[in-house]
Amino acid sequence: MALLRQTHRCLLHQHRNFSASAVSQTWFGNVEQAPKDPILGITEAFLADENPNKMNLGVGAYRDDNGKPVVLDVVREAERRVGGSHFMEYLPIGGLKDFNQVSIKLAYGDNNEAIADNRVAAVQSLSGTGSCRLMAEFMKRWMPGSKIHITKPTWSNHHNIFKDAGVDKKEYSYYKPSTKGLDFEGLVSDLKAASPKDVVLLHACAHNPTGVDPTPEQWKEISSVMKDKQLFPFFDMAYQGFASGDCERDAQAINIFMEDGHAMGCSQSYAKNMGLYGQRIGCFSIVTEDPKEAVKVESQMKAIARPMYSNPPLHGALLVSQILKDPKLKQQWYKEVKGMAERIITVRQSLKDNLESLGSPHKWDHITEQIGMFCFSGMTPEQVDKLAQDYSIYMTRNGRISMAGVNSQNVKALSEAIHKVTTQ
Repeated sequence: MALLRQTHRCLLHQHRNFSASAVSQTWFGNVEQAPKDPILGITEAFLADENPNKMNLGVGAYRDDNGKPVVLDVVREAERRVGGSHFMEYLPIGGLKDFNQVSIKLAYGDNNEAIADNRVAAVQSLSGTGSCRLMAEFMKRWMPGSKIHITKPTWSNHHNIFKDAGVDKKEYSYYKPSTKGLDFEGLVSDLKAASPKDVVLLHACAHNPTGVDPTPEQWKEISSVMKDKQLFPFFDMAYQGFASGDCERDAQAINIFMEDGHAMGCSQSYAKNMGLYGQRIGCFSIVTEDPKEAVKVESQMKAIARPMYSNPPLHGALLVSQILKDPKLKQQWYKEVKGMAERIITVRQSLKDNLESLGSPHKWDHITEQIGMFCFSGMTPEQVDKLAQDYSIYMTRNGRISMAGVNSQNVKALSEAIHKVTTQ
């Protein structure tokens, strides 16, 4: 009997070990390795490269002329003022009210009628990505059946954001490789073919990745077509002030659509134009028909945010509010963001001049005709690969150059490398 009990205990122990082993092997046995993010993959390759003259032209983060990260003086002053002045309590779901108000005024204009009429619903978001994700979730819940139309090409994360929200998406014509400019005819044709009530994602300025923006006259025609087709505009504005150096000019597309009486959505980010990358600070807003509608829409924006991240962070909102509410600090910020934009414009000209002086058989006018952080160079994936392999110059394989990584010290070497890979 004792032997039977011992045998039973042994078998039971083995069964438990087998079951535990089986469970431990199968809980996540079906999980596949996620593909590397194309931008972060570039950074990994760059960091592993031992060449002291290597260049990282993939990441969209501003650098000064010495290739160093920048914290704006106005941000340091705002930090000094807000430091120790607030408790670390939770913000409301919709974020800091003062921040939302100064943000929508920056986007739509200080004297905007929709703001004065309380027709703009707004919540603080987790930068531009967070704003776009809130819009995607809002579409899924409250705009059922609407597709999102996205430029071809666009920032790669746009595709991920709307796909993960379960929103059907469609690309529309935007970039013409033969001219390295805007395919305006194709763009208008595709919008005319869109279904009423669909949403069109528009880059307010400094289109990513191409740097190609419509002219004011073209924006007016786009607005007219979308009004006739009953299409809802959603602006992604990640570069206000950083594109041209003028915040009002960079918001001209939104102003044109406002004048035409559109309801619309807008995603704002302060990563680039204030250098607040790590603060994850942005604003998501929707212009509605009347104040009652705005209250209901904003309540649903908050309802989406609550289970997603509960409430947004405090510090970045305090910094932005401090800068935009104080007239002197606001003027200082205008000056500093203009300085960043002008440095980018200057290195664009230097890159173009250097390539032409090397006797390149190609036209490089698009380098200075494009605007903002990125230059869509027109180089092939194979040429980009050769830049990395032979010259330790890293960028995305679609040929997008982050001009923020170009400076007076490396522009000559970059020009020579581009010349060699594009003339072989």
